Amino acid sequence: GEVREYKMELKGYEGSPNAVLSVEDVKQIVLKEYPDAAFKAVKLDVDKETGLKEMDRILHTSTHYPANYGFIPRTYAADGDPLDVLVLCSEDLEPLSIVKCYPIGIIRMTDQDAIDDKIIAIPFNDPNWNHYESLSQLPSHLSEEIEHFFKVYKTLEHKETTILEILDRNEAEKVIEVAINNYNLNFKK
Repeated sequence: GEVREYKMELKGYEGSPNAVLSVEDVKQIVLKEYPDAAFKAVKLDVDKETGLKEMDRILHTSTHYPANYGFIPRTYAADGDPLDVLVLCSEDLEPLSIVKCYPIGIIRMTDQDAIDDKIIAIPFNDPNWNHYESLSQLPSHLSEEIEHFFKVYKTLEHKETTILEILDRNEAEKVIEVAINNYNLNFKK
């Protein structure tokens, strides 16, 4: 099957995390949050006031993020933050990199009893990954590693996370659209 490309227009982007983004279809630009592989235990957030990186925490576990972890800008998810995304890529990406991706699925989980969706995405321009179109096509061990990470990564913080379901690409696209609409309703003037 063919990989659909989602249209996105960046207006006034000058390398700033405060870029004005407008969406034609489904937004698939991702900003990466954490540093390189040596520091995958550092959880960075983007400070909403300044646009600067802020260390949220050091993971309280020996596990590390199994792929590039970031968020989809101009989205507002059920947990009150931008929609989380795990980008499967051949390389570790620089923090706050903009990456054009497409979703292949979603992990729906709870984090302290709140819904916390994790979009799984693939960069359009990574030839080692851009032939995958769904989670079911991934190597089974990689899928198990991702699931395991999200089940245990907050255990030593005495916080409970539970995977509710793993959904396909169509559901991921719907969640992204809802998060874009929520952002527009809550923040766009």
